[in-house]
Amino acid sequence: MLQYLQEVFPLLESAFWLTLKISFLGILNALILGLIISLTIFFKIPLLAPISNGFVAFFRNTPLLLHLFFLYFGLPRMFGILLSFETTALIGLSLLGAAYMAEAFKSGITQIAASQLESGKAIGLNRLQITRYIIIPQALSYSIPALGANAIFLFKETSVFTAIAGTDITTVIINLISNIGHTNENLLLLVAAYAIVIIPFTLLLSLLERRLRYAEFGA
Repeated sequence: MLQYLQEVFPLLESAFWLTLKISFLGILNALILGLIISLTIFFKIPLLAPISNGFVAFFRNTPLLLHLFFLYFGLPRMFGILLSFETTALIGLSLLGAAYMAEAFKSGITQIAASQLESGKAIGLNRLQITRYIIIPQALSYSIPALGANAIFLFKETSVFTAIAGTDITTVIINLISNIGHTNENLLLLVAAYAIVIIPFTLLLSLLERRLRYAEFGA
């Protein structure tokens, strides 16, 4: 096992870091887009609110695999737009994640007391200031559990990238199994690659939830 790991480690390291890069950027994009979408829905902005609701409904109810197929195979045939594997994966993960993050933020926003928003208006804060100083800080606090769960979900969804034959960790492992064998060893390495990220993140998320709960309730 150790000898085999030494042989394939350079290839696996490159694939792992690429998967991690796409995941990080995709989750970051999803958080930003999700927050914007949730705010347009909360403030019921004309035209944008129904579009945002439609976006959330569509991407939450369609699989990432479908989005990847359309971006990677459909766009070149329909519009002549050719995207690289990395760009396709990033866009697909960002759009899917944005829908889930928007729902998480919406849930957090609804827990903010209406009296706080009214108080903000009463002291002369405009909509932007209310959003910055009242809504976003509290919505983030309330939404941490859901946002963390969504982040873990999105990282695990990177395994679907095999559908477009990329160079992510799952695809590389599958190719190694097909070309070289060592099925048990390769599957163990794949599990380890995901566990290295998910387990520490889960522990960190649990710690963050406890700290936020203590800050809010003092226990």
